[in-house]
Amino acid sequence: MTWLVTGAGGMLARDLLLRLAEGGEAAVGVDRRALDITDEDAVREVFDDHRPTVVVNCAAWTDVDAAETAEPAALRVNGEGPRHLAVLSAKHGARLLHVSTDHVFAGDAAAPYRESDRPLPRTAYGRTKLAGEHAVLDLLPGDGYVVRTGWLYGAGGPNFVRTMIRLERERDTVDVVGDRCGQPTWTADLAERLVALGAGDAPAGIYHGTSAGAASRYELAREVFRLIGADPGRVRRVPTAGVPHAAPRPAGSVLGHDGWAAAGIEPIRDWRQALAAAFPALRDCS
Repeated sequence: MTWLVTGAGGMLARDLLLRLAEGGEAAVGVDRRALDITDEDAVREVFDDHRPTVVVNCAAWTDVDAAETAEPAALRVNGEGPRHLAVLSAKHGARLLHVSTDHVFAGDAAAPYRESDRPLPRTAYGRTKLAGEHAVLDLLPGDGYVVRTGWLYGAGGPNFVRTMIRLERERDTVDVVGDRCGQPTWTADLAERLVALGAGDAPAGIYHGTSAGAASRYELAREVFRLIGADPGRVRRVPTAGVPHAAPRPAGSVLGHDGWAAAGIEPIRDWRQALAAAFPALRDCS
């Protein structure tokens, strides 16, 4: 089995490649300089060179606000790029795992979104990521996997948790939005599930790769301060309206995890347990 991981410069891909190396798997990571997934000829060359049996697409346009004024450019990365990967995966008989986002939903549901719920993105970013999902599932009905995630953090790149660790040192108080709910997810936990999907016999389709439980950014920041040993009261709750964005943010982007159970794979643990396990490495690199 040979793994090809795109977007290898990102924190999820880094944890995935580390996990594969620890498991003795043959894996090739390509960052944006090594492979522009919007270039179909370049994708073809990489497939011909490495002959992957499992492809994990971690490459993406992730600037949510910038996508509002550059949707065609975001679509090339988030929609056309995955299509190129799907076409070549089908040609080579490879399994394709495509990392997507909770932003494909409207973010206004009272209950966690199920894998089967109808997407209704409200942003350019969400629309472009949904286009990538369709490409993978349509072209690879038996070997295409869409893994939706959100609120990722890890030691391999900038993220909210590492920012809070830094701000605790620099400021007396920190203002954090308290009226949006999501699922903080450690990239190492998600990487383990990607390995299970790529190497196992789980059915193709949609999976929700987020931690169990839910929290607001405010609650997450307070937990970070608690783990540091600082006073969580130094974190002050502010409304989303006080932090303007070009693209609207979902008020509730909580995902359900029925797909893992149906595939016989343990869902990701509670976000508080994961954060405590990740914290030593996060603190050392922040």
